[in-house]
Amino acid sequence: MTRRSVVVVDDHAMFRTGVKAELAAHPDRVEVLGEAEDVDQAVAAVTRLRPEVVLLDVHLPGGGGAEVMRRVGARQPETRFLALSVSDAAEDVIGTIRAGARGYVTKTITGPELVSAIDRVAGGDAVFSPRLAGFVLDAFAGSIEVAQVDEDLDRLTEREREVMRLIARGYAYKEVASALFISIKTVETHVSSVLRKLQLSSRHELTRWATDRRLL
Repeated sequence: MTRRSVVVVDDHAMFRTGVKAELAAHPDRVEVLGEAEDVDQAVAAVTRLRPEVVLLDVHLPGGGGAEVMRRVGARQPETRFLALSVSDAAEDVIGTIRAGARGYVTKTITGPELVSAIDRVAGGDAVFSPRLAGFVLDAFAGSIEVAQVDEDLDRLTEREREVMRLIARGYAYKEVASALFISIKTVETHVSSVLRKLQLSSRHELTRWATDRRLL
């Protein structure tokens, strides 16, 4: 069985630690060469270490996962990118695949599933969490108007988008804070900002807004 080399890129240290611990349970199948927490660190690490697969968060300081792929992909085509994100929104999935990722899985994935996804991506397959594959098919079939969704979301910062999706799904502020590693007060600030920017007045309206745009 082939042992795959990996670099883990995520701006949350606790999450990187958890991923590395999960992968360390499969030393015969995966070797973690390094890690990074922002775009510049990721580009440097991937260029230096030349892993087979980069586990890449979509939202990163310095330009996001797409910027990492833009700066590395053309000159290092042997390295493949697998998005590993808390977001399962259509525009994130589609945008990330268009930027060059070979797969997209959410952070609810189990350790063994992640090891399998890494192996498949390294071998040239495209890998998606089951629900996300439909987004990609719909986008390339033309049934999702990505440009329209992007225009609406341009008003929000990346962090506000993450908070918006979780709140719209019915998460409590405490649950959002735990999922995103931020304080409850910060969640409240982001929610107020999201509602103001989108000209909405309640969580109910936010859920309807997100549902209409297939963001949940």
